[in-house]
Amino acid sequence: MNAFVLAAGFGTRLQPMTDTSPKPMVPILNVPSLCYSLFLLKEAGIGKAIINIHHHPDIIRRFFDLHDFGSLEIVLSEEKTILGTGGGLKKCENLLDEGDFLLINSDIISDLDLTALMRHHRQSGLGGTLALYETPLAPSIGQVGILEGKVLDFRNMRGTGLLSQSIYTGTAVLSPDIFRHLREEYSSIVDTGFTGLIDHTGLGCYQHKGLWQDIGTLQNFYRANLDDNLRILELEARMKRQIGISPHLVSGLASISPDARIVGSVVGERCKIAPGAVVEHSVLLPDTVVERNSVIRNAIAGPGVLVQL
Repeated sequence: MNAFVLAAGFGTRLQPMTDTSPKPMVPILNVPSLCYSLFLLKEAGIGKAIINIHHHPDIIRRFFDLHDFGSLEIVLSEEKTILGTGGGLKKCENLLDEGDFLLINSDIISDLDLTALMRHHRQSGLGGTLALYETPLAPSIGQVGILEGKVLDFRNMRGTGLLSQSIYTGTAVLSPDIFRHLREEYSSIVDTGFTGLIDHTGLGCYQHKGLWQDIGTLQNFYRANLDDNLRILELEARMKRQIGISPHLVSGLASISPDARIVGSVVGERCKIAPGAVVEHSVLLPDTVVERNSVIRNAIAGPGVLVQL
């Protein structure tokens, strides 16, 4: 089975970090967020990952020039004009039309069992299966309407009145039937592909009960790196084994003065922290310079970036 990874978005909610970097390269515990999805694909034995790109595409290309994912073949689909989640997938129809495939977002951190998801999908006989996650935040994030094991609505946009405590995780197994409902122009996969499957071949669901975090906002990015990082750090050995990259708090490529004080923080690659500097409960992006005797507290900091949280 192959996979399609959604990675072309502008990441506007992560500005100013995404002014100079694509969202898939934004680091969670010193690992680009995209790598958490690729790790899951590699662990599940996926052979090929087609990744759509648009915002700062050269940075993503350089990353893959430097990193080998072994048996997981990487194919980049650059969109000169951004096509959205629906149009971006439609553009790659000829690469994915031979059988069921996985769809996964590049801005989620999860330990979702993709093998179990694929098995559940095959047993359902439906045109697609969405991985869902129960959370009390569902009303604000976007409730999925479910009835008798099938997805029938999103945010009540179809007027079914169906509500739940489940949200869509950004991960699904889909059949090529979805391409009949997608549009080539900019479009949403929910409005086109998922709705088409609901009306014609059925759209199933699979409940994920483990780790799941969205990192698409500054608050969620900060929380994943610092406040909710224990379960992410538990992925270290599995990720190292599969892709050779793993989450960690302090990069071995950082230069930290013995006279500096680092408390409960993440320090990125090539950071330079001078004597007398204090960094508390903060995320230092790669190449951050912390000057002598300066203090960074409760912040996201990087070259041209300082966000107090």
